[in-house]
Amino acid sequence: MKAALAFHHPSTISRSIFFSSSSSVSLSRSPILKFYPKLNTNNNLTHQNQILHGSGSGSGSRSIRIMASSSSSASVAEQARAPPALPLPAPPFMIALCQITVTPDKERNIAHARSKIQEAAAKGAKLVLLPEIWNSPYSNDCFPVYAEDIDAGGDASPSTTMLSQLSRNLNITIVGGSIPERSGDRIFNTCCVFGTDGNLKAKHRKIHLFDIDIPGKITFMESKTLTAGETPTIVDTEVGRIGIGICYDLRFQELAMIYAARGAHLLCYPGAFNMTTGPLHWELLQRAR
Repeated sequence: MKAALAFHHPSTISRSIFFSSSSSVSLSRSPILKFYPKLNTNNNLTHQNQILHGSGSGSGSRSIRIMASSSSSASVAEQARAPPALPLPAPPFMIALCQITVTPDKERNIAHARSKIQEAAAKGAKLVLLPEIWNSPYSNDCFPVYAEDIDAGGDASPSTTMLSQLSRNLNITIVGGSIPERSGDRIFNTCCVFGTDGNLKAKHRKIHLFDIDIPGKITFMESKTLTAGETPTIVDTEVGRIGIGICYDLRFQELAMIYAARGAHLLCYPGAFNMTTGPLHWELLQRAR
């Protein structure tokens, strides 16, 4: 799989970044965070319900619908895509997207991620993003072995402990890609967001699990090991309000619509799309969001 990261404002054309398999840090001054007129996005959205439901039998995937009692679904979509009324809390700033080459050595992966985050901060980045599943090989056999108890923290979650320390020491916001998370007897694909104080500000569990079977090319069933999350995640940070999705979450427009309706300044989708379907869909889906 090729790791990639996407970031864009929900009311503008998306910005997509594809990386090669080598490690790198990509820096971007963010013109997408400059100009947003104050518009009223609350019309016809005052009584809003969000419904999570299964999209099909046995697929492991889920989708999200917005329903409003005072408007049709078409007008809801139109209103949801309007620019947010909230002003940005910060001037334009630098964003870093870190590509991490993953190995079977978890400690090495963590050290590698640490060095790339430090490099990004040294170059002036205020928001740093990591890819999907950066501390573990991307396989159902590895997810349970590399999974961490994020809520317990400390030695039970060395990956997030490192992210917390760096966000505080470097005074940056980190969208920590994702790692396998153990919660009881379940494993989730989870993205953690850390603020400049080092505190965990939000935790997004991948909602739409990716199951694929293309004879002769690729077969992979995330739902055999992972449990789907159930909740959209939007978080206020020092650099703005961020909506979080993970990889295949990008496929479902309703998630982006929810974030736009809630005034998100930025959408972040850490991803590790496969190379069979990924090149056809990744950038196209971002433009659609």
